[in-house]
Amino acid sequence: MKNNETKLLEKEKVVAEKLNGRFAMMGFVALVGAYLTTGQIIPGFI
Repeated sequence: MKNNETKLLEKEKVVAEKLNGRFAMMGFVALVGAYLTTGQIIPGFI
């Protein structure tokens, strides 16, 4: 029973890390897009 719980926990960690990486990539693409369209690194700040 303990081995089964460990495998489930490891699978959840892998899924969480993949999701985190995908959100980080989306954020980076949004950052580059904002820079290309406005010329500012953080739009809205002087």
